[in-house]
Amino acid sequence: MSAEVIALIVLVLVFLIATIRSINMGALALVAAFIVGTTVFGVEVGDVIGGFPGNLFVILVGVTYLFALAKTNGTVDWIVHRAVVAVRGRVALMPWVMFLVCAAITAIGAASPAAVAIVAPVAMGFAARYRINPVMMGMMVVQGATAGSFSPIGIFGAITNGVVDQNHLAGSPAVLFGGALAACALIGLVSFVSLGGRELVQRDRESARAAVAAGVPASGGGGSADGGVQDDVLDESALRLDAQRTLTLVGLLVLAVGALVFDLDIGFLALAVAVVLTLIFPSAARGAVDKISWGTVLLVGGIVTYVTLLQDQGTVKWLGDGVAQVGAPLLAAFLICLIGAVVSAFASTTGILGALIPLAVPFLQTGQVGTIGLITALAISSSVVDCSPFSTNGALIVANSEVAIRDDVFRRLMTWGMTIMVVAPLVCWLVLVVPGGLS
Repeated sequence: MSAEVIALIVLVLVFLIATIRSINMGALALVAAFIVGTTVFGVEVGDVIGGFPGNLFVILVGVTYLFALAKTNGTVDWIVHRAVVAVRGRVALMPWVMFLVCAAITAIGAASPAAVAIVAPVAMGFAARYRINPVMMGMMVVQGATAGSFSPIGIFGAITNGVVDQNHLAGSPAVLFGGALAACALIGLVSFVSLGGRELVQRDRESARAAVAAGVPASGGGGSADGGVQDDVLDESALRLDAQRTLTLVGLLVLAVGALVFDLDIGFLALAVAVVLTLIFPSAARGAVDKISWGTVLLVGGIVTYVTLLQDQGTVKWLGDGVAQVGAPLLAAFLICLIGAVVSAFASTTGILGALIPLAVPFLQTGQVGTIGLITALAISSSVVDCSPFSTNGALIVANSEVAIRDDVFRRLMTWGMTIMVVAPLVCWLVLVVPGGLS
């Protein structure tokens, strides 16, 4: 049995054991990485440890630490209240507002994790306060960030179009962006409808009727606790901007501008802002470190370390080479889209986009598969799985969920991620590749 097959079997066993037994999957994956790396692949321990995602560790710790401070001092409550005013009390609009905000941020060139790291804490805080399904809100945030990333100046769009140009292939930035936007919006719509969106719409209608009956303007954001949003849920002190909340908002603005405009590392920048706030207001920082999602950090860090080991040792390339030997171009096209989705669910989408498109060149040169269609299908398949809790975006959603429901959010996001991992390649293949029109 080859080393590649053994490594893949061990990865499957990690998932099975962690599912059956109550054990952190990341801890199990770290042990598996050590054993497989040193015995099967014969690499040094330092090389195995080198696969630990230090950048993701800093992002998760920095962002959750900063927003733990913001939640403790009431800044998050203030932001949520202002969001209620912005949507005029219509709770059902907020998931779509978050989708559009994330899409706009990434469409102008921001990295997808940076947009999610900034928006997710506010979105998940709103979901918790107004009884919106946190998985649905998280899906909307992640899919919005993914959709915008494929604009011609977005990160994913620039990478995909650049690889296409380097390999002298025919490409269409408009089709790529439009296809990704449509796919992400469709996934967002499915999650909205299936995870409580219709109930939110009905709640807004009941709130509006109650407001009219009470002689209150329907757009005023009022309503009962069982209907729409109540502006008086927060007391007067919670709606005031004191010095601490003002400086926290300034810090969040610095975080957004630094990450989105100056391309500074969002993890270290968030840590820096949090440390400054702690120095100025030490009393409000007590217990904030304990609220960092350490379990999520371990889980994601362990899985990514193992998958990085597989990438470094050529297991992913081995899979790609196996696909290249498939005689039927259409079947090969489907398999490479599936590989992109599976690997991207546990690793860097950016890296996958750059690595898998060149593997598709042999199929494209046969002329039996449309170039634009396959590239678009591969790009979508490899990116819409970012809602997986093992990816940076999915991990940020889990980390910013309420502690009491964090494990449930993780499991449900994993279910959504694994489902999309299978369904997205199939649908993209059927719609974009099989017809053969986009060549």
